[in-house]
Amino acid sequence: MAEKKLQPIIIKRIKKGGHAVHGGAWKIAYADFVTAMMAFFLLMWLLGSTAKGELQGIAAYFASPLKVAMTGGDGAGNSSSVIPGGGNDLSKVHGQVRRSDVEEAKQRRMSIDAARAERAKQDLDRIKALEAKIDALITENPRLNGYKSQIRIDITPDGLQIQIIDDQNRPMFDSGSALVKPYMRDILREIGAALGGVENRISLAGHTDAVPYGNSDRGYSNWELSADRANASRRELVSAGMPDAKLGRVVGLAASDLLEPNNPRAPANRRITITVLTREAEERLMGKGIPEITSTELLNEKRENPPPSR
Repeated sequence: MAEKKLQPIIIKRIKKGGHAVHGGAWKIAYADFVTAMMAFFLLMWLLGSTAKGELQGIAAYFASPLKVAMTGGDGAGNSSSVIPGGGNDLSKVHGQVRRSDVEEAKQRRMSIDAARAERAKQDLDRIKALEAKIDALITENPRLNGYKSQIRIDITPDGLQIQIIDDQNRPMFDSGSALVKPYMRDILREIGAALGGVENRISLAGHTDAVPYGNSDRGYSNWELSADRANASRRELVSAGMPDAKLGRVVGLAASDLLEPNNPRAPANRRITITVLTREAEERLMGKGIPEITSTELLNEKRENPPPSR
């Protein structure tokens, strides 16, 4: 028997190592998840702080997103922000003011001031020209020149004021009457012809002295008498060529605006006042004018440029 050869014994040992190294993809996924959750909660907060009407607008916009863009409306599609007011500081009640809005308000106010100044200059030029025209008319007309002492012409803040005053020896009306005297008719008709091409509106007022008229407490008084005299003067002016449409008002002031307050019974207090109004006075009378800067614009300007503290 052949001698067996000794075989070497081989022992294999297997070492068990740790897990293989993982990549960083899970971190990116987790970051995306956190970002999405933050966006979701931010959206919920915005929707919770939005008024019901705005929510309806947002819903309508997403139901038909092109409708607001093409046809307009009150939805969110035509808004710059879903939060009314907006701005960087959400704690402000009225929102923040853009500097461009303040500058626009300033420019608008400057343009309004410039327009007023230009209009006032044009008014003054027209009134001065009318004053010179009537002065020349009175001087050159022999009939009117004799009554020059009873005609007063002045430029006032309201415009050109022409006053025809009474005289003790030459009254414009009979006592207690609104019937125009012949010489008064001549004066009114010459002035009415001179006002034929006037551009501004005209105010006409009648005045009396402080002497009571009859039973003035309950019956016909100086108020009615002054109004009737003013209306009688209006008819003479219109018949001479003054446009009736240019009359802004015809009033009777009785003795409420005395020419000589120290002597309430003086004949000079009985007068007819014709005032060719400036544009500014006309706007005060008629309640019209250049649009003013709104209170909101002025408030916004004050917020943007607060006054210095003392």
